Amino acid sequence: MSGHSKWSTIKRKKEKADAERGKVFTKLIREIITAAREGGGDEDSNPRLRTAVLTAKAANMPNANIERAIKKGTGELPGVVYEEKSYEGYGPGGVAILIDTLTDNTNRTTADVRHLLTKYNGNLGESGCVAWMFEKKGLIAVKKEDCEEELLMELVLDAGAEDMVTEDDVFEVVSAPENFASVKEALNEKSIPTVSAEVTMITKNTVKIEGKQAEQTLKLMEALEDVDDIQQVYSNFDIDEADLEE
Repeated sequence: MSGHSKWSTIKRKKEKADAERGKVFTKLIREIITAAREGGGDEDSNPRLRTAVLTAKAANMPNANIERAIKKGTGELPGVVYEEKSYEGYGPGGVAILIDTLTDNTNRTTADVRHLLTKYNGNLGESGCVAWMFEKKGLIAVKKEDCEEELLMELVLDAGAEDMVTEDDVFEVVSAPENFASVKEALNEKSIPTVSAEVTMITKNTVKIEGKQAEQTLKLMEALEDVDDIQQVYSNFDIDEADLEE
């Protein structure tokens, strides 16, 4: 999972300004609205909503924002209807790019995605061209300083996690999507804080890139994540720490 972990590590290390946090909240609110619209406002009977709320809480979103988003999804408050659409393509060096969107204008979103991929030496592909390279997993990051490794390993495995790996200064806990909530709640019960917690896509293999290709790929990933309609961006690139420092 080094390709996914590399991008996760980069994002975690980037300092979040208030404006950036607002952008993160906007994406989370869209997911909560869509989940509530599709499956109802009861977290116990709507796994997608339960996961979305847990992810929002892990990002320190206020409960009032979460409750308002749920009501917009269920129709108790007026709100925009978003359409889900995924895009697949390739970045510099042939790295796989998978993009999940929630949009109220698919023509605009498609144009934005195509433009950015082309701008950074990539291209939009056909449906199914890279999705097979990724697996949906729950991924929770815990700072090493916040929990002893053996204790954390025992706790998360008992709660349904599949694996735990070390990535820089954090432990990354991997689970099947359906066990994400139980693992997160097990950590909450022990008051173990998390750096991030989300259901995401983890790559099955990686593509090593360096130099200009690495620089273009990072710029592409950041530019895509800056688009409001784009919820998540995944890639299978791997970059050496020396290139990251540059």
